[in-house]
Amino acid sequence: MINKVGQIMLYVNNQDACRDFWTEKAGFEVVNEVNMGEMRWIEIAPKGAATTIILHSKETVAKMNPGMNLGTPSLMFFSDSFDSLYSDLKNKNVKVGDIVNLPSGRVFNFADDEENYFAVMETK
Repeated sequence: MINKVGQIMLYVNNQDACRDFWTEKAGFEVVNEVNMGEMRWIEIAPKGAATTIILHSKETVAKMNPGMNLGTPSLMFFSDSFDSLYSDLKNKNVKVGDIVNLPSGRVFNFADDEENYFAVMETK
């Protein structure tokens, strides 16, 4: 049985720029960087998180696995400091959507520098 989400693969055009976005603007930290010949990946996560995101090069993965769907996964982050996070991202000139009230709670989306969109839901 699957008992947790370990890693999420995010396929990007520029690994270094994406790493910088996530660490400098979203407050994540680099957990690991691996170079194995042509294959390179950068593992990032919020401090202390059990699940990490792996930044993979779209170009390299496409060469290794032709026909693989390299679209952006739909990621929903949870935050217990929702309003502060929203303000912080806006202050760092991140493209941030409006806060929306849903039956499950408040949510907003934001985009990285490659126009990949992610969502954040308030947790209390």
